[in-house]
Amino acid sequence: MILLTNDDGFNAKGLRMLRTEIAKVDDVVIVAPETEQSAMGHAITLSAPLRVREVVENGEFIGYAVNGTPADCVKLAVTELLNEAPKLVISGINQGGNLGTCVIYSGTVSAATEAAIIGIPAIAVSLNTFVNPDFAPAAEFIRKLVPTLLRKRFPEGVSLNINVPAIPRDQIKGAVITRQGKSRVIETFDKRIDPRNNTYYWMAGEMRFNESVEGTDTEMVANNYISITPIHYDLTDFKALEEMKDWNIGF
Repeated sequence: MILLTNDDGFNAKGLRMLRTEIAKVDDVVIVAPETEQSAMGHAITLSAPLRVREVVENGEFIGYAVNGTPADCVKLAVTELLNEAPKLVISGINQGGNLGTCVIYSGTVSAATEAAIIGIPAIAVSLNTFVNPDFAPAAEFIRKLVPTLLRKRFPEGVSLNINVPAIPRDQIKGAVITRQGKSRVIETFDKRIDPRNNTYYWMAGEMRFNESVEGTDTEMVANNYISITPIHYDLTDFKALEEMKDWNIGF
C-alpha cells in the first residue's frame, strides 16, 4: 500500500490526479490535511488535538482528512490510522515548485522528510507553476517511476524531492538527478490599511536564481528537465565541522 499526502489539502487537484494514476499500479490511501497547509515546513501540532475525518466518496473509502500539518498526517497515518506501514509515501503533487532553499519552508517536502525519519521510502513531487496547472504529466511520470522506487533501496534518511516543469509532456526533455540549488524567494511586503485603520502586511516575492554550479534543481527545471534531488534531514555542514575544530572555544 502507498500512502499519499500533501500540503495543498485533501481536495487539491494535484493530490487527486496523483491518486488516480497511482491507483493503476498499487493500493493507495490518502492521509492529508483538511485544509491548505502550504509553507508550514516541518511543523507538528503539540498544543491542540488532531481531529480525523474518514472520507468516503461514491461509496469508496479513499482516506482520512486531518486538521493538522503534513508532518502530522504522516506521523498519525503510520502510528494510528493504517493497519500496516506503507511501502512508499508520496507527498504532492504540489502546486508550485519546491526548488533551491524553498525546500526548507515546504510542507510537501517535510511530509516526505517525516517519512524518511520514520524509516519509510518517500518522495515529494511539485509542479513548477501556480497558474493553470496541468498535473497530468507529473502524475504519469510518478506512476511510471513507482515500480523503480519500490525495487530500489533508499539510503538511510534520504527522501527524493522531485520537481516537474509546467510544460506539455512532449516538451519535457527527461529526468535527471540534481543537487539542491541556492536560489531563493526574495520577499516583498505589500503594506495595507484595513477598514478599521489598522496596518497589515501581505507577503509576496519572486524566485531569484543564484546558481554557481551546473546541475542544480532550479537550473534543470528551467531547462525543461524533471529534477530529482536526494535530500537528508541531517543539516550538519561537515566541511564547517572540520574547519571549526581549531576554534578553541572555551567556557
